[in-house]
Amino acid sequence: MKIGVLALQGAVAEHIRSIEAAGGQGVAVKRIEELQGLDGLIIPGGESTTIGKLMRKYGFIDAIREFSRQGKPIFGTCAGLIVLADRIDGQEDAHLQLMDMKVARNAFGRQRESFETDLAIKGIEEPVRAVFIRAPLIMEVSPNVDVLSTYNGEIVTARQGHLLASSYHPELTDDYRLHAYFLDMAKEAAAAKEQ
Repeated sequence: MKIGVLALQGAVAEHIRSIEAAGGQGVAVKRIEELQGLDGLIIPGGESTTIGKLMRKYGFIDAIREFSRQGKPIFGTCAGLIVLADRIDGQEDAHLQLMDMKVARNAFGRQRESFETDLAIKGIEEPVRAVFIRAPLIMEVSPNVDVLSTYNGEIVTARQGHLLASSYHPELTDDYRLHAYFLDMAKEAAAAKEQ
């Protein structure tokens, strides 16, 4: 499975390392043409407003929406989660507007309030190590969104069909099981296409 990592900002190399540890092939995506031939796409963390501006500048908004329309999996981590959401608290315009959820930016506080924890995630047997850095929060989801994990009663991992979102950075640990889960989503999508 060939998984792209949107390389406009964020921990691109770390995501590629995790994809490869999970048995996939990771590629940095800097131009919209590079979306061709991918089985899935990760939108990494960083600063959501900056990522949104760069996506608009380089034509990624429409290109990624089309990628999603083809049923290809997309995984947004931290700021990438904000970019996927169709509603952002206190902000009029969302970016990709693909996932039926309302999110709050920097909900877990500033950089110095960053923390690590073990999260129980639906579909993964043992708890997964999660790194929260100025993390956003999923405030509400529509009924077609599956909540995969919560932290202190707040939603931090969710899935809607071929879309996956996490408030935290799974790529900053040696635990690559969430990337393996995403690779499985890509395999399912590819198999469904062949039928």
